[in-house]
Formats: sequence, structure tokens, C-alpha cells
Amino acid sequence: MKQVQRGFTLIELVMVIVILGVLAAVAIPKFVDLKGDAQQAAMQGVAGAAASASAINYGGCSITTHASDANKCNVVAKCDDIKQALSGGAWPTGYSVAPATTVANGATQTCTLTLAGYTASPAVTFEVIGAGN
Repeated sequence: MKQVQRGFTLIELVMVIVILGVLAAVAIPKFVDLKGDAQQAAMQGVAGAAASASAINYGGCSITTHASDANKCNVVAKCDDIKQALSGGAWPTGYSVAPATTVANGATQTCTLTLAGYTASPAVTFEVIGAGN
């Protein structure tokens, strides 16, 4: 009389465990390093917002003939000044920009955004347009 097989053999179970172990060893490092990717993406988002705010602010200053107007134009003489044009009027917590050199009205300057405790590679930069000064 023939016996019907029930369940899996020990070799089949061991092979499944080995395959799952190999997949876990390959996949876990991918998910562990997500913090760095998230910080880099957040920095790029803040830099994009600052560049956009700078362009909109310069446009508002051009309309008001380069005169400072609280509703349309903020004075931007250096990289850090563009924070006034951002929602909330300040950089998000932990962010700062450099350099602190003066930029002329209508001229552009490349600014480097930094996040305290994180060194981005490559550096996150944006351009600010001098306005209202």
C-alpha cells in the first residue's frame, strides 16, 4: 500500500529558510540607509523652496520698482535674507545657509544649504537673486 506524503521534508524547510535569510541580508541594508536619503531629499526640497521664493520675491520687487514693500518685496542682500520670503519667515529647524557676502540688486549668488549634524554629498545649493536693495 502506498503512503501519502503529508507536509514538507526537512530539506525543503531548510532551503526555504536559507533563501529567506539571503533575501533579508540583501534587503535590510537598503532599508536601514533611508534616513540619509530622506535628509537629502528634505534639503533639496528646502533649497527648491528658497530658490522659488527668491525668484518670486525678485519679481515682486521689479513690479514695485525695486522698492521694499511688505506685501510684494523683501530686501535680499545676502543668502540668509531669503528666509523672509519663505512661509513662516525663517529656515526650518537646523537649517542654515552660506555665504554671508552681499549680493547686488538683480545679481545672482549661489548659496549652500546645510543641515546641523548632516553632511550631504553632494552639497545642496540654490541661487538667490538680490532684490530691493
